[in-house]
Amino acid sequence: MSLTLTSTAFAPDGAIPPIHTCEGKDVSPPLAWSGAPAATLSFALIVDDPDAPDPAAPKMTWVHWVLYNIGAEAGELPEAVKTAALPAGTREGVNDWGRTGYGGPCPPIGRHRYFHKLYALDAVLPELERPDKAALEKAMKGHVLAQAELVGTYEKRR
Repeated sequence: MSLTLTSTAFAPDGAIPPIHTCEGKDVSPPLAWSGAPAATLSFALIVDDPDAPDPAAPKMTWVHWVLYNIGAEAGELPEAVKTAALPAGTREGVNDWGRTGYGGPCPPIGRHRYFHKLYALDAVLPELERPDKAALEKAMKGHVLAQAELVGTYEKRR
């Protein structure tokens, strides 16, 4: 069995509902996973958009959510999860708005892809002091046992 990541809010490569975007309540979608390797000690989650600012001419990857040290016993994150309700031990990194927590899709132009990437790790990472995506990826190097990905899309209603 391989690591899988799903959401009841949207299908793989499907449209992310507006409630999870800047045009709605901007709350995180529900996520669930299964099939982690037996040696998994923690999970990390990165949500990003490689189509910023324009899918026709992308210039950067915009980071929407960074979490790490999600406990190995966890198998989901509920919709609209707040810091206090994250699984015990979970740490938050900084997104590209310069804050912790989820920041939903808010593309300036076109339909963007949002990659929800879950990593099963063979370690509980040290305290990283609000890492950005690059710092978390560096800390995870050599510890990734498996990875799952769920892609959703969004385009602003005009």
